[in-house]
Amino acid sequence: MIPWLDQQTLVFPPINTALADPNGLLAVGGDLSPDRLIAAYRQGIFPWFSDEEPILWWSPSPRCVLKPADLHISKSLAKFIKKTSMTLSIDQQFDQVINACAQLRKDQEGSWITEHMQQAYQHLFDRGVAHSVEVWQGQHLVGGLYGLAIGNVFFGESMFSRESNASKLAFYHLVQHLSKLGFTLIDCQVHSEHLQSLGASEISRDEFQAYLSNIDTDLADKPSLWHKYTAP
Repeated sequence: MIPWLDQQTLVFPPINTALADPNGLLAVGGDLSPDRLIAAYRQGIFPWFSDEEPILWWSPSPRCVLKPADLHISKSLAKFIKKTSMTLSIDQQFDQVINACAQLRKDQEGSWITEHMQQAYQHLFDRGVAHSVEVWQGQHLVGGLYGLAIGNVFFGESMFSRESNASKLAFYHLVQHLSKLGFTLIDCQVHSEHLQSLGASEISRDEFQAYLSNIDTDLADKPSLWHKYTAP
């Protein structure tokens, strides 16, 4: 039986009780309040569900992660980064980025970024916990990503691209910025060929938890650092 969360507390079941099939399903219910979401991510738990489902909470193993130093840039991508006329910004259009991510998923496979989810992460953005990277072609938003910064770990959520390489460009600049801020790990949640091509790898749930147990709380209290972004 999958436990239902108590609406009155922020307590989650131990993550080692998550199911193996489906991989990582831990709990059901609760809400998407900022405090619950932050408590979840601090433990390596995230929500993932569709409109017709209750809130489902996950902690899969293995976990797909990327250490900033392991970022892999192919020769073709390096050439693109050097020559592109696209420009970057951070935290300028969070609502547009998350909406674009939701629309892309809806077109391709059915979106888990529901309207309720968008509102929840907007609240986290307002609190300086969620962040976005925007890629521009002139005045047009052509790519981007968003996620949560908690301590020295960045929890990636979703990315989108309307032009070739736009999401890779966003990810590249995110990693450069995180490196400057002293972040040690980017959580990519689950494996994909796209993420692997950028240097992501898989680690066990226990190893992932070891990173979370050493979160640098000093960084967690400095969301203003995100507004000091300069392109490398």
